[in-house]
Amino acid sequence: MIKGVEHIAVFSKDSKALCDWYVNVLGFTVVYDNGKGTYFVAMEDKMMIEICKAEEDGGAFGEKTAGIRHIAFTCDDFEKTVEELKAKNVEIVADVSVSGSGVKTFFFKDLDGNIHHLIARPKPLI
Repeated sequence: MIKGVEHIAVFSKDSKALCDWYVNVLGFTVVYDNGKGTYFVAMEDKMMIEICKAEEDGGAFGEKTAGIRHIAFTCDDFEKTVEELKAKNVEIVADVSVSGSGVKTFFFKDLDGNIHHLIARPKPLI
């Protein structure tokens, strides 16, 4: 019935600045701009993030508060991507760690404090 995720929506007090951050820091491409503060930015695999202008503050969330707490990204070269993100001064939540099964993770925040997770698995889950 459901075959995939087209996009995830993120609301921001400054949607243009957040859009620019995804383009300049993560290498996304703007594929839609409605001229009113809503943008769609796309990754190479065509999955998108919709960035919309927020009208109110969502409050503070902890790392284990109920709800969606991070977006996990994959890449071709984990170590190189981590180096590039650090060179762009992303806010690090948790530096690189490697599990006993070889899964590599790196957690960082975007311009608005949303948590992102870079992950590399030696063997995909599916």
